[in-house]
Amino acid sequence: MNQQLAHIKCSIDHRGVASITLAREAKRNSFNQQTITELITTIELFAEHPGIRVLLLQANGKVFSAGADLSGMQQMADASPEQNYQDARLLAQLMRVLDTFPAPTVALVQGAAFGGALGLICCCDIALLADDAKFCLSEVKLGLIPAVISPYLLRTIGHRQLSRYLLSAEIINATTAVNLGLGHASHKVDQLANAGEQMVKQLLLNAPMAQQRGKQLIRQIADHPINDTLADVTAEKLALIRNDSEACEGLAAFFEKRPPNWQLNGDEAALSQATTITDPKRSQP
Repeated sequence: MNQQLAHIKCSIDHRGVASITLAREAKRNSFNQQTITELITTIELFAEHPGIRVLLLQANGKVFSAGADLSGMQQMADASPEQNYQDARLLAQLMRVLDTFPAPTVALVQGAAFGGALGLICCCDIALLADDAKFCLSEVKLGLIPAVISPYLLRTIGHRQLSRYLLSAEIINATTAVNLGLGHASHKVDQLANAGEQMVKQLLLNAPMAQQRGKQLIRQIADHPINDTLADVTAEKLALIRNDSEACEGLAAFFEKRPPNWQLNGDEAALSQATTITDPKRSQP
């Protein structure tokens, strides 16, 4: 990158686990245009790297994110319709690049996650919550609506539940969030990082290309009627993957009673280079 990142931190470890950390604690990790741009740029760089196995999204401090920076939102009240559209479209782009990230994505959520922050969480494949996590679609309190994130919320919690929480702006605690499907599990605050690491280790056990194809499959079949066309599509996908090198290795490892040797397209040197490009502590000016 041409400049250091100011609002996020990122890294890649030797396993191919990429981490993005919201690092704007003084502003409760709220995101303005710069934050959104930094997130888009970093996620797109990670998405292009063949050695990335998992993307971890987390936040510094006691709060995951207060959502949009309201001072910036207030300034946009005097902007033209086109400027407001472009600003909102940038947020939509962020949600899209995270939602379509090729490798598994995991969100670790502590404290408050309000407004647009819920969109980030719903765009991740897996969300693990601290037991102090709380959520709110607070937009209607400000005369706004969560338009950009609404498709991801609707997919995650359904029409009926979204209607309630969008209209009421109620606080949702961690237990309710898990019941709604916003999170997969709730953990004590001091155990959240360990729960995240255990999930990462579980994901790393599995075939990387199969995981990517699995994500693509879910998107392709979502809301598709179960009919002969869908049967043909899914049968074709299974038939094609059975002859793949990953499938051959996985089956061989099973019958030989050994761990599979999953081959990555990226090596450790390439991972190190990617870290240099994106880590603000090591970025080139």
